[in-house]
Amino acid sequence: MHTQNKLHTALITGSTSGIGLELTRRLLAEGWLVIGLNRSPFPAEQGDIQNALHVGQLRWVQANLTNYESLRIALDQIKSETDSIDALFNNAGGSASELRYSDQGHEMHFELQTVVPYIIYKELYELLLRGQLKTVINTSTSAFNMLKRFDLNILERPTEFKKLFGPYATSKLGLSLWTREVADAAKLDGIQLLSIDPGGNNTLRGNKKSGLPFYIKPIMKWFFPHPSHGASLLYNGGFSSTGHESGTFLVKNKAKSLRFKEHGAAVLDRVHEIYEQEFLYSIPVGSGNQ
Repeated sequence: MHTQNKLHTALITGSTSGIGLELTRRLLAEGWLVIGLNRSPFPAEQGDIQNALHVGQLRWVQANLTNYESLRIALDQIKSETDSIDALFNNAGGSASELRYSDQGHEMHFELQTVVPYIIYKELYELLLRGQLKTVINTSTSAFNMLKRFDLNILERPTEFKKLFGPYATSKLGLSLWTREVADAAKLDGIQLLSIDPGGNNTLRGNKKSGLPFYIKPIMKWFFPHPSHGASLLYNGGFSSTGHESGTFLVKNKAKSLRFKEHGAAVLDRVHEIYEQEFLYSIPVGSGNQ
């Protein structure tokens, strides 16, 4: 087993850039042991991050999150090397510029931002039970408030693509809905789940092809705060001294009502079905990266 001599242990997906990197940096500064579950390595030019890797306070476990074979290997490694997890941050995601599909044939936003967080949560449940804080933070968004309708067909098989307010928004709503649905059962085991909107942050990186509408890019560049702002919202929402009811969706650390709650049970049933029938029991399809 991996020897842990830090106060708490966190696992963060999507932790090599943007909000996830700033959240990693904050937790490291507070003495946490951090496990980064990411496709890409941490940036070589970040001296503090590289030092944390060198001394073992930060660990990188490589995985293509949307390929179940790769994800399964990574999660098995984490379970074999880790005694407990205090906080799980399902943070990986992003808005693509077009419809794409995972190695399993699922629409990519749905796969990465609705299904994969559930798989990780289920696979690491026992480690969360052994942790002290037993907290799961799922990074969501308020963009889904622009949706006019929502159901499983739109979530799984979108017939049209719209940047930010299409599959990205529906997949994040799906994430918040299943978070709400599982909360009561997990609470019996002392586990708290929250979905949190980290707000608008300047996460633009170079000339990377973006899934943002053209009119949002200049606004983001000039007016959105540094990603440390979003990291603070995730951290403070999860560990606020006032506390929040498990299953809550938070915006600026305040509880907000979710729309389309009547579809929550169907979303949970579907992601659990994928977890059981495709992740646990089916032969992995392909091994290519996104």
